[in-house]
Amino acid sequence: MQPTTVTFPSGALSEETTVADVRPHAGGSVVILQQTPFHPVDHTWPDQPGDTGTLTADGTTVRVANTVMVAIDDAGVLAVGEEIPVKRGADGWDWHVGHLVAEPVTWGAGTTVQATVDGTLRAGLSRGHTACHLASLALDAALAELWHKDPGIDPLGSPNFEARAGASSQIHPDGSVDTYRLGKSLRKAGFRPDDLAASLAQREAQINDLLAAWVASSGRSWIEVEGDTIADRRTWHCALPAGEAHFLCGGTHVDGLDAFASITVALDLSDPQLLVMTTTVVPSDD
Repeated sequence: MQPTTVTFPSGALSEETTVADVRPHAGGSVVILQQTPFHPVDHTWPDQPGDTGTLTADGTTVRVANTVMVAIDDAGVLAVGEEIPVKRGADGWDWHVGHLVAEPVTWGAGTTVQATVDGTLRAGLSRGHTACHLASLALDAALAELWHKDPGIDPLGSPNFEARAGASSQIHPDGSVDTYRLGKSLRKAGFRPDDLAASLAQREAQINDLLAAWVASSGRSWIEVEGDTIADRRTWHCALPAGEAHFLCGGTHVDGLDAFASITVALDLSDPQLLVMTTTVVPSDD
């Protein structure tokens, strides 16, 4: 079975497609389609939640409660999400998008299906994901002078605090929460956490000033794909005043920074070993 073709990178929310396979799962079903607009949560870095929505076939509509990565081995054994035992691209496995529904589904392979994504949730998650990337770049820039060794640079040329210290990222509609470890390994890499603690309000203001300037630029945001299946790599790009930023990213994003009225962050160091950055989006009225 060929890997699932995906159309969410282009912003698609609806597709008429066909069933590739249906398997029982957790009292319900996991439905695999030949082509889908649904974005799945990545089990290896579950920052953006999976899409929800509906599937309609043969006069029956079922709700997609979550969308996940699934893999099928050469023997036909299905693994769902965190159950997948191999890395993407491993020999003997095909990768697919699994649509989780809470009830048994009896559709057979080849059944025509109308797949419809919850557009309100998708839009909020896309704004949250783009804002998350922008906030990380602004954070790198604001903390640049706190390094006394070279940790490598981010796409805009700042010391890459995000890559060195990032511990987790949780994207939600119109925002995200990102955590960064400030332990011994970061000190050895050349970062000065004590100086960050002493200037936290200043760094937060610098980030918010930079984000305001970027939002005002109304730069373009887009996804480049290396192929049309879920197994192919995707890269997010954004045109900013300082240059074009880009990250390998499997998520969804806005088409331009005019989607935002504002993006702001709050920094928290209640635990001196853990920096927490909360990013909040106010959508534009357009």
